[in-house]
Amino acid sequence: MTVVILTACPEGLRGHLTQWLLEIAAGVYIGHVSTRVRRRLWARVIDMAGPGRALMVYQTTGEQRLSFLVHDHQWTPVDLDGITLVRRPAEAIFNAALPAGWSRAAKRRRFGRRT
Repeated sequence: MTVVILTACPEGLRGHLTQWLLEIAAGVYIGHVSTRVRRRLWARVIDMAGPGRALMVYQTTGEQRLSFLVHDHQWTPVDLDGITLVRRPAEAIFNAALPAGWSRAAKRRRFGRRT
């Protein structure tokens, strides 16, 4: 099984992927393709993505039984002892923990302390 997720990519690329995969939601494609077709699809995604981002997840043998590829994405795959994890940029983690513009009441509800 192969899953491709596109963000802000040209319509031509989306149309090309529908020849091989089923679009189940906007920018999300899924299907069963051979390894050869999957590699060619990924090469086409990289060529046609333009300013957009792309992520491909596919089935492999091994501990996790899946692997993935990313293109122009802030999150990067990192191999740790044979297991692939995703490294997020530090600023994204800190911004998500304490979003700007929260009221004092919302902070109390979220963090359970008085400010």
